[in-house]
Amino acid sequence: MADTAGTDRSPWAVFLIFLRLGLTSFGGPIAHLGYFREEFVTRRQWLSERSYADLVALCQFLPGPASSQVGIALGLSRSGYAGAAAAWAGFTLPSAIALILFALGIAHYGDALPSGVLHGLKVVAVAVVAQAVWGMARNLCPDAPRITLMAAAACFVLLMPTAWGQVGVIAIAAIIGLVLFKPQHDSTHDPLPITVRRRVGLLWLTLFFALLMGLPLLSAMFPNQTLSMVDAFYRAGALVFGGGHVVLPLLQAEVVPTGWVSNDAFLAGYGATQAVPGPLFTFSAFLGASMNNPPSGWLGGLICLLAIFAPSFLLVVGALPFWERLRRNVRTQAALLGVNAAVVGLLLAALYNPVWTSAIHAPQDFGLALVALVALMFWKLPPWLVVIGSGIAGGLLSAVLS
Repeated sequence: MADTAGTDRSPWAVFLIFLRLGLTSFGGPIAHLGYFREEFVTRRQWLSERSYADLVALCQFLPGPASSQVGIALGLSRSGYAGAAAAWAGFTLPSAIALILFALGIAHYGDALPSGVLHGLKVVAVAVVAQAVWGMARNLCPDAPRITLMAAAACFVLLMPTAWGQVGVIAIAAIIGLVLFKPQHDSTHDPLPITVRRRVGLLWLTLFFALLMGLPLLSAMFPNQTLSMVDAFYRAGALVFGGGHVVLPLLQAEVVPTGWVSNDAFLAGYGATQAVPGPLFTFSAFLGASMNNPPSGWLGGLICLLAIFAPSFLLVVGALPFWERLRRNVRTQAALLGVNAAVVGLLLAALYNPVWTSAIHAPQDFGLALVALVALMFWKLPPWLVVIGSGIAGGLLSAVLS
């Protein structure tokens, strides 16, 4: 795999690349995966389409925010532990800082942008995901069996739109791939330059489970607001499959009944979270900054942000060394052929619901999405520019048609 930019191996360079994505990646985790694919597979060629699909499949299996976990893995493969931290920080901090500022008193933050601009940002996600589906399908579903598997996976997930439904589809696709496909022993493999050893990976996984079981005990033995916050947000990040919106009910149950955050503030923060780019898990920063009891403000936001993302670091770094070995095995490769086709099916299903259904409500929405898709696929404009243009166009359309 060609290295188009050798200078982007430093943690600082990784941070700047992900910072740009963190400032422009609207549309939720599925759209984020589309942005990542365009940036790191197509443009920078950090990894192959096959390796990227394998990473997505692994992160779909793990609890937590899949797009953030893919980013952590990309940073780790590029520049080690420092690269993983830099990728996470660049992608996460823009929205986290904005939400902490909102929590600290910018009462009208949610109205800072006209509704038409926000809707334009939703519409551009349709184009981003459509581009990702088309590009991945061409590479990962080249024959009738895999196209059929892709379509079946999409239909199943649309009929059973739950996190467990997605995990089930991937597991079933792995079994089908194991039975149906027979890759050669010299089948093409594009290894990621993961420097974590299996023994070290096992230590990270052990730490993940130790914290998951130990934090509730420590919180009960030593009642303390900070420890209770770390426990609650760590469990939220460790136990929620599907990420994104799935974490909201669990967080609400943790912070509202306890009196940490009022229900009105919770809902206001959730609304503001929809208006910022980056991962939805940064909602934790708003909640931490909004705590009625100290620590709150910047310190509370940082504590909750680190606590909810800590499981993602531990799981990704712990699982990758074993994943890299497994995917070199012929039987694992056969299973991955099925899994990769199913991953495209999951993206195809997400293109319809929630991406299309939440954005395309009128003919002008479809027209704007079509223009954005042409700009991305044929004019080859950078995604951030298309995002800004779609936001402006959405605002203008809203003003003209209102």
